[in-house]
Amino acid sequence: MNITLEIDATGLNCPMPLLKLKKALNQLNSAEILKIIVSDPAAHLDFGVFCNQAAHEILSIEKTEYAQTFFIKKN
Repeated sequence: MNITLEIDATGLNCPMPLLKLKKALNQLNSAEILKIIVSDPAAHLDFGVFCNQAAHEILSIEKTEYAQTFFIKKN
């Protein structure tokens, strides 16, 4: 997977991870991939709704005990 931009949003709570996601996606061109790492356990809910509404594609989610890593392809 060719990552265009990587953002570390660990330590941030809602709504900051979502705001970081939106800002990062605004920097990308269509079909580029964002990797964003978050520690907020509810981020997947916000990210899922936002990506669905904006037609971005969550390619995969990697979960560990302390963080979630999202790979998102910009629409």
